Amino acid sequence: MLELRTVPYDHPDVGRLVRGVQAEYVQRYGGEDATPVEPGEFARPRGAFVVGYVDGRPVACGGWRARDALHGDGVLRDGDAEIKRMFVPAGHRGRGFARAVLAELERIAAAAGRRRTVLETGTRQPEAITLYTSAGYTPVEPFGVYRDAPGCRCFAKHLSSTGPRLPHVFRNTLP
Repeated sequence: MLELRTVPYDHPDVGRLVRGVQAEYVQRYGGEDATPVEPGEFARPRGAFVVGYVDGRPVACGGWRARDALHGDGVLRDGDAEIKRMFVPAGHRGRGFARAVLAELERIAAAAGRRRTVLETGTRQPEAITLYTSAGYTPVEPFGVYRDAPGCRCFAKHLSSTGPRLPHVFRNTLP
């Protein structure tokens, strides 16, 4: 069973998983994600970071940070939550862990008053695009650091005030 915990971005398990996602980007794109990320952006009430554990081992992660129209691009709106650093190591893929983390991020963001989630990914991550579109995300104009990159794909999803529920996932949300 997957246990989801809200943890600080500077937690050691987050560091290990983020290094894993950055290595994945190097393999797929030839370099790490250059999007500026500050740990404080993933602190409540304007963000959160979730790690999924199986038998006490970190196997999935993702976070959201508040984004509003003032962050530019003309795509972002007041009330947006940007999904960042979604990752499941190769040996744990195909079990629904990314979907569970994404649903939890959407739930937490909606509970914090965010109205829409937005994200950017790339064409060299077809499994991510499949996950997001199957979870109800629709394409939007590119935004962010990679908005002019040919393989950049951006998506958004309107959130409900109740958020999705996953009965097979244990949530342990820390303050």
